[in-house]
Amino acid sequence: MQQSRAVFSAIAEPALGRPAEPHCLPSNFKGRHLKVHCATRKSPRHIRRVVDTALDLSCQLPAGKHSAFLQKNLIDHFSSTNKQLAAFAPSQPHTGCISTAIIHSDLSYFARLRTFSVKLAAPRRLLGALNSRLYPSPTKHSRTFIPAFVTVAPSRPTSRLNLFSGHLDSKPFLELNTPFSTERSAHFEDDQGNIIKEQIPPEPEKVIEKEKQVPKKMSSQPPHPALLIPGPIEFDDAVLQSMSHYSESHVGQPFVNTFGDVLSNLRKLFQTTDPTSQPFVISGSGTLGWDQVAANLAEPDEEVLILHTGYFADSFADCFETYGVKATQLKAPIGDRPQLDEVEKALKEKKYKIVTVTHVDTSTGVLSEIQALSELVHRVSPDTLVVVDGVCSVGGEEIKFDEWKLDVVLTATQKAIGCPAGLSVLMASGRAIEVFKTRKTRPTSYFGSWKNWLPSKLNAPQFPSTLTSAPVMQNYEAKKASYFATPSPQLIHALDTALKQILSRPLEQRFADHKAASQKIKKAVADLGLKQLAAKPENQANTMTAIYLPEGTTPPDVIPSLLKKGVVFAGGLHKEIASKYIRLGHMGVSVTDPNRDDLTKAISALKESLVEIGKA
Repeated sequence: MQQSRAVFSAIAEPALGRPAEPHCLPSNFKGRHLKVHCATRKSPRHIRRVVDTALDLSCQLPAGKHSAFLQKNLIDHFSSTNKQLAAFAPSQPHTGCISTAIIHSDLSYFARLRTFSVKLAAPRRLLGALNSRLYPSPTKHSRTFIPAFVTVAPSRPTSRLNLFSGHLDSKPFLELNTPFSTERSAHFEDDQGNIIKEQIPPEPEKVIEKEKQVPKKMSSQPPHPALLIPGPIEFDDAVLQSMSHYSESHVGQPFVNTFGDVLSNLRKLFQTTDPTSQPFVISGSGTLGWDQVAANLAEPDEEVLILHTGYFADSFADCFETYGVKATQLKAPIGDRPQLDEVEKALKEKKYKIVTVTHVDTSTGVLSEIQALSELVHRVSPDTLVVVDGVCSVGGEEIKFDEWKLDVVLTATQKAIGCPAGLSVLMASGRAIEVFKTRKTRPTSYFGSWKNWLPSKLNAPQFPSTLTSAPVMQNYEAKKASYFATPSPQLIHALDTALKQILSRPLEQRFADHKAASQKIKKAVADLGLKQLAAKPENQANTMTAIYLPEGTTPPDVIPSLLKKGVVFAGGLHKEIASKYIRLGHMGVSVTDPNRDDLTKAISALKESLVEIGKA
């Protein structure tokens, strides 16, 4: 059980059973108790939520002679037991049958995390209604699996049911389960345990009407510092919950359908409708995309031109050279990008099979202008393939695959797409696939070779029988089972959820959100007197910012302080200046979810950390 979750125990006590605490309950109180353990930094908020809900429901019941005593006791305990909880005490006494017996620190329940406990005493019917209010079920009257389904059996006075809840506010507006509704029982009990016949309980829809007017979204993830490095990033709850999908066959139709949806939705994200283009989703990291390009589209001793904007251009060049390809790098000063006239000159001097460009270099925060670059390459060297490393851009920066005549865009899932790491995503044009099919030598990769993922018979007479394969990617996209290597069903489900979230809004709006967030961060950086590696506005990425530290300051001077303040920054990565700067990622849910304040927290934490070391 994760430490951030609240744990509820519904305790069924006999009507004349164990005596109630004399300081809390009248000796003849005949009710049931609900003990609430909250083990998060927001424990008081959780307790307040439970108590307020219980009080609201108790007001629907007829008042008993002990009501005033019970309500006074409730408020007294909030006020006297813990100063942190005092602020959450109800402001006015309620008329109803509910009380608290315990509000105290509970170190025994979670040994490593300070927790609080509240014990609410109330009639059985109220506890059932409270449970229904806090833990709605998608199916009315359903007794199928409901994690927080309360059953209190009067005939079994020693019965006890422990409930492991999700977050108190998760899915608050689904239809309520009604195990204690009028469909099951036409009576309530008063605060003395007496049955009141013909008492009709309030309709659940009316009970939560007030909550519907003020929707509230809170993460169900364990409390943790906001991960604001340039990838992996923070993930939406629904994406992470998709990872818990039950195990299933990778060639079974349900999974095949999901994989097909993923491939189709990737076309929408990359903005391609060309039937000759092909999306690939293969288990691996973004680096596997480099291998796919080098192994399938270039042959030994062929020439490729790599536009250098940082660390990842060096790595891509190293990958090409591993496959015997000759890589030439066109370098720009740190924080800048090669200019178009320099690229044109290089293309006219030598014939290159491929030109590669890193759309957003994660080491420097430099953004390349790929539309103009592609137009230049097609004009000056029309046979040269345009390959884009979009690991830190896809999902946060605009890419129009067809319109800009790109041949390959490779990426990974853990950055702006907003899915856990583990999937290599690549889009290839029909032209790139034709280049692969007509290569003269066999690809020197096995797992990354497209001969194992596409239907192909290469123009290689020395390997006539071994270079034919099934159309794995096409089959999955057509929702037909196929097989070469086992995919990751759980990651595919998470990617499916992430893509559907992205495509639920216009892509233009998503890109505009990332641009606005980037401008907010960059203005705050300038206001602090700090500079970016990418000095020119046209070179600055919208998904991350690389920030020079004040003179004499290194990443270890500030990153631990930032962590203590609840945010995680990354240190420098460019080998020439790694000790001089830090990096901040701003993409995915940290940008698009209006309920999150990650970026505001990051700005405040950075300012406070610089003040602490005397560099503000």
